[in-house]
Amino acid sequence: MATPLVLGIDQGTSSTKCLLVDGSGTIVSQGQAALAETHPQPGWVEQDAEAVWASVQEAVRACVSPDQAGDIVAAGLSTQRESVVAWDRATGQPLSKVLSWQDRRTVALAASIGSPAVLDRVRVISGLPLDPMFSALKARWILDSIDQDRTRAKAGAICIGTIDSWLMSRFGGEALVEAGNASRSQLLDVDRGTWSDELLEIFDIPAAALPRVVPSNGPFPALRGLAPLPDGVPLAAVMADSHAALFGHGAKRPGDVKATQGTGSSVMGLVTSGATLDPGVCKTIAWSLDGIVHAAEGNIRAAGATLRWVAGLLNLSVDDLMALAEGADSQGVSLVPGFNGLGAPWWDDQAVGLLTNFTLGTSRAAVARAALDSIAHQIADVIDAIHRGSTPLGRLFVDGGPTRNDDLMQAEADLIGRPILRGSTAELSALGVIQLAGLEIGLWTEAQLADRQPRLDMFEPRLSEATRRGARERWRRAVERSRFRDPMPDAA
Repeated sequence: MATPLVLGIDQGTSSTKCLLVDGSGTIVSQGQAALAETHPQPGWVEQDAEAVWASVQEAVRACVSPDQAGDIVAAGLSTQRESVVAWDRATGQPLSKVLSWQDRRTVALAASIGSPAVLDRVRVISGLPLDPMFSALKARWILDSIDQDRTRAKAGAICIGTIDSWLMSRFGGEALVEAGNASRSQLLDVDRGTWSDELLEIFDIPAAALPRVVPSNGPFPALRGLAPLPDGVPLAAVMADSHAALFGHGAKRPGDVKATQGTGSSVMGLVTSGATLDPGVCKTIAWSLDGIVHAAEGNIRAAGATLRWVAGLLNLSVDDLMALAEGADSQGVSLVPGFNGLGAPWWDDQAVGLLTNFTLGTSRAAVARAALDSIAHQIADVIDAIHRGSTPLGRLFVDGGPTRNDDLMQAEADLIGRPILRGSTAELSALGVIQLAGLEIGLWTEAQLADRQPRLDMFEPRLSEATRRGARERWRRAVERSRFRDPMPDAA
């Protein structure tokens, strides 16, 4: 009898990755396909919807051999969040570009939405601060561009959704969106797990244009069009990528926190029911299975993006930049990556990028070190905000491509002032949906998953508390400068 296999598809911002796992949890093969983005105007970040789908097809082909295809008994899908696209519900053809979660074209629209009372209602219902990162403003911008009077949207001829919805539309059937992804749209009542009529009115999004919200275990349409897989492989789990990573870490208890690091970073921790949250973090749906599980989350806009930018500035590869930073002293230099403002816990669209305390003697290595440390400082800022809530902190996990660098991991432990745990598998988003998919089809049990949790590397803080506090204070001063508002108007 052939060994049953489960496929995990992780559609991310810069690539689509696939993992193939057998019934014992062993990774059998992997595949990856790059995905480009375009910047047609300052602050605009777009992707081609067909290219997103093509990257999934390419990654599956790279991961799955024809000999393995018939042994795949289920699949799971994790996706980038908040990015939005519209398509024709009848033909399936995209009607817009994908507006990336990084896109900032709706800053002015956000400012025009309404009074402080309206903004407070948005936060209370959705769990999210009004910010262009989330889907609602992007969806409104798209509809304003292609259906200004909302005639087709109200008739259901247009469907507008997140990346999980777009990919599932390629499998056929009813338009669907997974609850965790939907909770990042700013159109969902985060407590009830249903679309909010009040939010739909605020953002001028007709309900008929939205997919139906379903739990993280579906039911979903079966896979189709992903050769060499035969059509009909069950799609047993769908999760947002950061949520899937949290699940893949085995985080099941309130207080368990993980920091997924990629282009940006998502710091997410499970919270108790009715927990009080610091205003700097969001309330989101981690997943929905037998019921809704909530989490606190802070989103950092620039993590790996900072390393890529500084590497380009210094004419280095990212790997060379990391090597240059290793063991180097920042010489007091701080780099605040406010390329498009700052995310959590500041949520400040007016913040600017800043490099401080440099002199004629500042070295390339010091700038490289400041870039690396900026990731650790931002994660520490969000951890501090989560800690100010009513759920005590428990274990702290990390995952994502940049976490392979031991020097960065040590910096995070040092500046957070807590031990961090890194799993042996960097691709936790794909692994998380694989775990859930296998549970759904009965291939393994919760107990078996707990027994086979990957080996964890622990990084303990090495800095003295006085040194850590000094570094954190320098960072706070740099952030304050980044957020400075000039009291004098610009000259005419």
